[in-house]
Amino acid sequence: MNSFDSNIFDDLLPQIESSISVIANYDKSEEDTENLLEIDNEIPILPLRNMLLFPNTFLPVSIGRETAQTLLNEAYKRKSLIGVFGQKDESIEFPTEKDLSRTGVVAHVAKILHLPDGSHTAFLQGHVRVRLTEAHEGDKYLLGHVEQYPEVMPSENDHHFIATIDACKDVADKFLQRSDGMRLDPSFSFTDVRSRVFFVNFMCSSLPLQNEEHIMLLEQTSLHDRSLKLLSILNREYQFAKLKASIQMRTHEELNRQQRDYFLKKEMENIKEALGDDDGKDMDSLRERAKQKKWSDAVQKVFEKELSKLERESTSSPDYNTTYEYIEHLLALPWNEYTKDSLKLETAERILNRDHFGMEKVKERILEYLAVLSLRGDLKSPILCLYGPPGVGKTSLGKSIAKSMKRNYVRVSLGGLHDESEIRGHRRTYIGALPGRIMKGIETAGSSNPVFILDEIDKVGQNAIHGDPSAALLEVLDPEQNTAFHDNYTDVDYDISHVMFIATANNISTIPAPLLDRMELIEVSGYLTEEKIEIARRHLIPKQIKDVGLEKHKISFTKGAIEKIIESYTRESGVRELEKKINKILRRIAYSAVREESSESITYKITPDKVVEYLGVEPFSRDQYQNNDYAGVVTGLAWTSVGGEILFVETSLSHGKSGKLTLTGNLGDVMKESATLAVEYLKSHSALLNIDPAIFDNYNIHIHVPEGAVPKDGPSAGVTITTSLASALTQRKVRKNLAMTGEITLRGKVLPVGGIKEKILAAKRAGIKEIMLCHENEKNIKEIPEQYVHGLTFHYVDTIEDVLSYALLPEKAKYSIDISIPESTNQPEK
Repeated sequence: MNSFDSNIFDDLLPQIESSISVIANYDKSEEDTENLLEIDNEIPILPLRNMLLFPNTFLPVSIGRETAQTLLNEAYKRKSLIGVFGQKDESIEFPTEKDLSRTGVVAHVAKILHLPDGSHTAFLQGHVRVRLTEAHEGDKYLLGHVEQYPEVMPSENDHHFIATIDACKDVADKFLQRSDGMRLDPSFSFTDVRSRVFFVNFMCSSLPLQNEEHIMLLEQTSLHDRSLKLLSILNREYQFAKLKASIQMRTHEELNRQQRDYFLKKEMENIKEALGDDDGKDMDSLRERAKQKKWSDAVQKVFEKELSKLERESTSSPDYNTTYEYIEHLLALPWNEYTKDSLKLETAERILNRDHFGMEKVKERILEYLAVLSLRGDLKSPILCLYGPPGVGKTSLGKSIAKSMKRNYVRVSLGGLHDESEIRGHRRTYIGALPGRIMKGIETAGSSNPVFILDEIDKVGQNAIHGDPSAALLEVLDPEQNTAFHDNYTDVDYDISHVMFIATANNISTIPAPLLDRMELIEVSGYLTEEKIEIARRHLIPKQIKDVGLEKHKISFTKGAIEKIIESYTRESGVRELEKKINKILRRIAYSAVREESSESITYKITPDKVVEYLGVEPFSRDQYQNNDYAGVVTGLAWTSVGGEILFVETSLSHGKSGKLTLTGNLGDVMKESATLAVEYLKSHSALLNIDPAIFDNYNIHIHVPEGAVPKDGPSAGVTITTSLASALTQRKVRKNLAMTGEITLRGKVLPVGGIKEKILAAKRAGIKEIMLCHENEKNIKEIPEQYVHGLTFHYVDTIEDVLSYALLPEKAKYSIDISIPESTNQPEK
């Protein structure tokens, strides 16, 4: 490999930095350019962005990439040749062979400067043109094979070439006086440059052009052709610089204090027109889109103001993008654009019943709204709040409502929201400002009357340091205020009164009272086992069969199998876990089907035994009725978040002078108070049951509710505890197949309780035949479908006396304990 003496460039470095006299003093002969070099079979390849090295010129290169720094340092130490090629796409950080131009220059590194700011600059001297035949990734940088690609040089007496160079020098001198793109002293003249070859290559390398034009100039095989292309480019750049100066001069004459804004706008328009920029077309496009909007005059005025501001802004200004995004937001909102509601009650009812099983109250409320809307023609949309346990279909119900009304659907999750700006939007003075979720949702929906789901509204953060988002929702959900909802980003009132807001919540106790007052509450209770079976058969199983890819196989679940999954493998109010268990069974079937490698349809019938085989050990078991063979044992009914349950209350007596009351079973405060009430009632009414009052002073009472690891609370166990105490004190057993629920008072009244539907189904599953509850709960029984209460007998009571007269059998237990009071205990102390 040839080596080069860089001493000459050491002397030229101060002149290179000034870029003035180097060009004029360059006296390398024309013939030297044609000398061919001895190039190694494989040399390092240096890609260049925004610049290009030409033969017989030198070029300062700022070293940015780590691979380039390694390449240049090694080449400088070894005094070896490198291949310099233009990079087609400047944005690529690690270019490969396909990203490089085919024509380049062989060069060597004359000097590397280490600047005080930590950056590095390398000075490259170009020699001859080469063609890149092959390139590949080396250990540290690109390596490639090149072949020399000499240029066709004009003869010394080529007058056409000489005239072309002289014309280039004249235009270059004029361009140098008007342009700041070339960093040369204004007093310098290109006419002093003696070497025509050097002049052409230096100008091609130094002009501030796009990389495509640099590559195009280098690929010219004839130096004469390159000089002609150079002259054309110089004329173009000079004309543009001249036009720019003319524009500045023309606008300067019109400039005064009142016309400053107009001057800036005029100058920008002239420059864009000269450049052929399309921003003017963008402005026209925005105006055309605005003409199609149905917004008010106030919004039109805001739009015109912002568009006028945008026209005055430079595209490089940060405010340009901010203003442009705001205008796009205004144009994207569906101002006074509404979808036409489908008011056919039969169609809406069919869709609601098809997509969801049960939920009669919700469906009834939607159909009522459609009926009123069909009569009035225009009606503000209601604000509904569906509350209930997870997994019962509150969110998916919104899609069915939108489908039944033929409205657009949009959903926003509010869980964990802690910033008021998420609802009202950010003011545009902030960096990264965005509209709030309400306006963003309406923009996404594409209409001003969508069905808008506010999911998990009970989990909105309150009193946060960034404002209270629940307070911001007050305006959204108030029918009297949301006709002019104000978003901080949009900064223009927007009518959202036609939006049908449907909020969902699991626990309404965490929702602030003012927000709760603005919504119509509809309870979506947990599903009964019978309802879950129907949901699984109609929706879950077909959906999972399709998701798992078993459509071509014949798969069926027996009713017993579905009930087995529900009773023994899930403990929930909704059907999410049920769907997961069905999916697990189908995955096992899919595994078997693939293992068998059969292309034919296979029949699978899932029975309860198969469920156990696929899902393993049963994690849950329902309590079954246990005959009341002992005095003091009573069956009660309880409500839990996963459905109804039966529970047993046990009471035992033991000798003791203190008459102590002990409560066990992880009972809550309300349940403990019910036990205290029961004891006090029986003390004051002991004559009704022929109970000796002295028993309360001579016997300790222990009340226990099994499953002590499970917390229990609520007033509905009052009658159960009272009956258990009375049974233990009288030693009269409780009637078989009887369960009860109800709250008690100190006067002996029985009060109504909630969760009747779930409790009734739990009693039926446990095999209980008779149920005792408050007379006022009779209305709840009438709301339950007949098939769910078939075979049950209900006894409605008003007082504890009614409860005990029916629940306690007349005879004493066969194995009763002696609760007689010794005579000595009734005598006064000595």
